[in-house]
Amino acid sequence: MFVDTATVTVQAGKGGDGAVSFRHEIYVDKGGPDGGDGGKGGDVIFLATEQLNTLLSFRYQPRLIASNGVNGSGTKKAGRMGQPLIVKVPVGTIVRRNGKVIADLVKPGQEAVVAKGGDGGFGNAHFKSSVRQTPRMAELGEMGDAFEAELELKLLADVGLVGFPNAGKSTFLSVVTNARPEIADYAFTTLTPNLGVADIDDGHLLIADIPGLIEGASEGKGLGDKFLRHVERTAVLLHLIDAYSDDVAGSYMAIRRELETYSPELTNRPEIVALTKCDGLDDDIIEMQKESLRSVLAEGTEIYAISSSAHKGLTDLLRGLRRQVVAARALTTDEEELDETPVITLSAESLSDHWEVTFDEPEAMYHVRGEKIEKFARRTNYEQYESVNRLRDIMRRLGISHELTRMGASGMSMVQIGESTPFSLTEQ
Repeated sequence: MFVDTATVTVQAGKGGDGAVSFRHEIYVDKGGPDGGDGGKGGDVIFLATEQLNTLLSFRYQPRLIASNGVNGSGTKKAGRMGQPLIVKVPVGTIVRRNGKVIADLVKPGQEAVVAKGGDGGFGNAHFKSSVRQTPRMAELGEMGDAFEAELELKLLADVGLVGFPNAGKSTFLSVVTNARPEIADYAFTTLTPNLGVADIDDGHLLIADIPGLIEGASEGKGLGDKFLRHVERTAVLLHLIDAYSDDVAGSYMAIRRELETYSPELTNRPEIVALTKCDGLDDDIIEMQKESLRSVLAEGTEIYAISSSAHKGLTDLLRGLRRQVVAARALTTDEEELDETPVITLSAESLSDHWEVTFDEPEAMYHVRGEKIEKFARRTNYEQYESVNRLRDIMRRLGISHELTRMGASGMSMVQIGESTPFSLTEQ
């Protein structure tokens, strides 16, 4: 069963909590803090593989959960990191979060971390200083990323077959490749895209048969609207037209309009046109049909006359397609190299110090937002008064406490940082 969309819940692992512990050894009086750090939670990693060509498995596995990090322990033992969850997906899979693309896996073996595991919390050994000899606090591990991911598969093929239903696409694919699509003498025989590999000379072509389009397909009519996405990533379009059509030019233009309506970029895609089922037609009629097509085709567009059932003209067509594909792929590679821009990501240490404070009058609550302060708040154990005091110290250093006082907050005022537990501005 071919499935090209799926929705899954992604949950990266939680970081392990830091430990509060002190050395306890014979003859060692007042051993210092030795609580270890918690381990980082496991990431959720998507891996593109050619062994899959459908998203069907995600219909039965809608939750993808990585393992948690292990809590720290005494003698400064750090907790074990959570194992990452490696999720295999077909090449051509797009991952979206709230409609925004976060991963586009277009090459075999390509990996993407789609959900990052939470950082482990520091143990109390981390907080020992000359003025804090016996820290009785440790950080909590952060929660890992959790969200609903929308998966979409766009087939990556060298050649995409387009044309009206019953134009001979499935027959052509079955003859020139190893694919075995359903074939019958009625429209909409093909209900899902089919892939096949055609060998030609010393190379090969990956060909995708897109279910037949009709006028209005881009607006949801017929099946084309559902599968037009698979045309987007083909290097070359092969437009098949029934040579027995009363208006081959009209047939071509109708499908061309649907492609343009769906994505204007497709109008610039290299294409080849082939008249199918030509084994029973005179050469004069075939030439007349070609002349009709030339009146609407872009200058230089190649036209072939073929018969899949009679194996007529197929070798020349495949050679023409391969020339176009090689040229298109070379151009795409050059453009990718020119457009290649280094990606800079923020580490935990480089999070922005920027913050803002707002007051919610009905709740009588001051709300603080900001990347760095929210990270500290998530790692604070609010059941340990020393941990909360540390958070208050950080707020003072960042200038947040001063801003709260300027806005009218007093020691009894309640503050909430991000979505963390509310607490009072000063120790009660």
